[in-house]
Amino acid sequence: MIDLAKLSELHEILQVTDDCRIAMEKKGIYQWTTAYPSRKAFKNDIERKELYVLKNNLTIIGCVVLSTHMDVEYTPVSWLTPNTANYYVHRLAVHPNFQGKGYAQRLMDFAEDFALKNKAISIRLDTFSQNKRNQKFYEQRGYVKLGDIFFPNQSEHPFHCYELVL
Repeated sequence: MIDLAKLSELHEILQVTDDCRIAMEKKGIYQWTTAYPSRKAFKNDIERKELYVLKNNLTIIGCVVLSTHMDVEYTPVSWLTPNTANYYVHRLAVHPNFQGKGYAQRLMDFAEDFALKNKAISIRLDTFSQNKRNQKFYEQRGYVKLGDIFFPNQSEHPFHCYELVL
């Protein structure tokens, strides 16, 4: 079941993303930090009604942000479509105990269906250049890699930008 997140679920959501961070670090992937994703970012996502949670028997096992706001970091990217009716995926996470079972696919199916129903022309996102598994995941879904951006507070390595034309 995928629903809009509630403020009362914030602690559980942060636990999922922190467990994801720890699991990635064990694999040498330093994509997220103790400062990101942050309580403040998720609180803003919830208040804007952009954060969705995936539940398994009432337990949050994943989340995804779907936003129409284009972050300034995306400005230099040569996107495939005009900057008019696009959705941006952020902070996609599935708890490590539930990874490899198709839950990330379900969250992305939800995101793509949501964007289509809301008349979007594309979905855009970024993923860490050192996270080859994520890159393969998006490329197998038809996302096209377009360019790199940097988040210096997160990593010295770039983040690849992807777009799926709907």
